[in-house]
Amino acid sequence: MLPRETRPGRPDARLRPVPVAPIHPSIQRVLDAAARKGVTLHVIDFDESTHTAAEAAAALEADLGQIVKSLVFVIPTRDGPEPLLCLVAGHNRVDVARLAAVTGAADIRRASAREAHELTGFSIGGIPPIGHSRVIRVIMDPDLGRYPVVWAAAGLSTAVFGVPPATLSILSNAMVAPIAEERSAADLEAEAAAAETAGTSASSGSVGGHAIGGPATPQNAGA
Repeated sequence: MLPRETRPGRPDARLRPVPVAPIHPSIQRVLDAAARKGVTLHVIDFDESTHTAAEAAAALEADLGQIVKSLVFVIPTRDGPEPLLCLVAGHNRVDVARLAAVTGAADIRRASAREAHELTGFSIGGIPPIGHSRVIRVIMDPDLGRYPVVWAAAGLSTAVFGVPPATLSILSNAMVAPIAEERSAADLEAEAAAAETAGTSASSGSVGGHAIGGPATPQNAGA
């Protein structure tokens, strides 16, 4: 009698290994950039887009302020546009006058989608705070420090990672400075009411998606 897995007319009964899906190169660049600073990131890859801060907050069941918007600005120079990356809390908008004062740039503007891709190597909606194709100056919104964990794009519009704000600052070599527009009392009240209705908390996160890597583990990041 032949062994079961080689009997004529029968399929091989042995379990065959299932190939592991390769990590997208854009996500791998983010993971590698963090690893160079001793941090292991936990990336969540969703089936649908988290292109906007609101979409990311809904997918993560997190507060809108926990979502990091990576916004690219440019400063014109003789050698071409100098990129500037702003890491902004999801409920805030950049005040260009404040940003100009912080950077000392007399002329500054928002980058076009094409410029953002050329300067960072990533497309809008998935631009991460790290892993860019060139060195970029980074300014970070201090409002992100209100949360124990914030969520940033991981190279794709469907991928995010969570880290403490202090770790984010160190990973991106960011300067923390007030660059957001002033919000009115009405805006603050509306935000508080929305958060209460949604029942979210700063550290909540019933996350549905495919996990890549391990938990965000700062080894030498001072988080």
